[in-house]
Amino acid sequence: MLIDGTGAVPPESGLLAEARELLPDVVALRRRIHRVPEVGSYLPRTQQAVLEALDGLGLTVTLGRNLSSVVAVLDGGRPGRTLLLRADMDALPQQENTGLAFASQVPGVMHACGHDAHTAMLVGAARLLSARRDRLAGRVVFMFQPAEETGGGALPMIEEGLLTLPDGTAVDAAFALHINARNETCTVHVRPGTQYAAADLVRITVRGRSGHAAGPHRVLDPVPVACEIVQALQTMITRTVGIFEPAVLTITTIRAGSAFNIIPETAELSGTYRTLSEASRRTVREGITRVAEGVAAAHGMTVDVELPEGYPTVQNDPAFTALVRRAAAAALGPSRVHELPHSTMGGEDFSYVLQRVPGAMVFLGACPPGGVPGTVPDNHSDRVLYDEEALAAGVALHCAVAEDFLHGGGIDGSKGHEGREGYQGRDGRDGKGERGAAVGVASADGGD
Repeated sequence: MLIDGTGAVPPESGLLAEARELLPDVVALRRRIHRVPEVGSYLPRTQQAVLEALDGLGLTVTLGRNLSSVVAVLDGGRPGRTLLLRADMDALPQQENTGLAFASQVPGVMHACGHDAHTAMLVGAARLLSARRDRLAGRVVFMFQPAEETGGGALPMIEEGLLTLPDGTAVDAAFALHINARNETCTVHVRPGTQYAAADLVRITVRGRSGHAAGPHRVLDPVPVACEIVQALQTMITRTVGIFEPAVLTITTIRAGSAFNIIPETAELSGTYRTLSEASRRTVREGITRVAEGVAAAHGMTVDVELPEGYPTVQNDPAFTALVRRAAAAALGPSRVHELPHSTMGGEDFSYVLQRVPGAMVFLGACPPGGVPGTVPDNHSDRVLYDEEALAAGVALHCAVAEDFLHGGGIDGSKGHEGREGYQGRDGRDGKGERGAAVGVASADGGD
């Protein structure tokens, strides 16, 4: 049984009706993964659950060498283009407080961003498309990815050859969806252009001179300087980035001291900044260093500033986004498809795939039964809930996009990612590389 069995799925298209037949199995897989969440690049139990669910579908399966990824390739009934469909699989280091009967059994780890649902929906799509393979002109690559939350699993998968099949065939386009408790269930939210912000990191260490708390005039106290830097950074954002260029800088941790009567030697700040353009990204990056060094110098101190580069922006190809909109309307009904009014400041490493091939990423609404869209706990909350009825819509959407694209819709996919101007990675890589051994039932070591 689903969360409350309200049956919020829209009127059935052919694909949606078939997806609903698979829903009990999709929900069961989602709950299995939800109970035993895993964090990072090494997800052996999740990987094994995926392999068991894909067994018998006639797919060519490859495991990652350095992470617990799964890549499964479906050959259609005749030659054609190649589409990649992606799901991330990893959880978050967070204690679950949902009260669900299938809540996490792993202390301090939770699927709070819906990756369990993403994985189950993509398995459902693999089952449905496998049953319809005679209708497909081309190939579908199912990408099951670890480590979206913890530094990026997409790039290592690309480096292991994700975008080039063993016979040299290049992936032509890519699609992913992200479940969202905030939006009405079974709705799809799309936009061309920038979908997700670039997500970069901030680490600042203020270096003072320690001493007794009763004599602050004899030491260099880094704590108030760190606090001043936090405030000054917010002013910097509003005074250096244009009002029509969204930018967010948030300091999320402050660490200093070991005892109530000792002024510490250092104070450490960390956080993130999010931008939608390379120009504002550069402005914020330069401003952080300038402000932190300036504030510290004004108090006779120094700082160490580290700004590790995170995920780039997710750029939805306009033509492929139009295909997704059309496919979603056909599968779920036009009233279920909405244009996103603006980009989101979240970050996503599917951006690395979309740097190399055209494609799109969309949101799938899954507001839980009885909830009011926009008011319920959202992704990354320890109380987030999703309407499991929406998983059928997600399965159908994956399949509708695949069938539309492989039947000739959207972009010109004849060239693959090689030679497609504008889809070269910023590091110059073209997505080629060695793949793990392609086997029918892969070994389960899955990387380290």
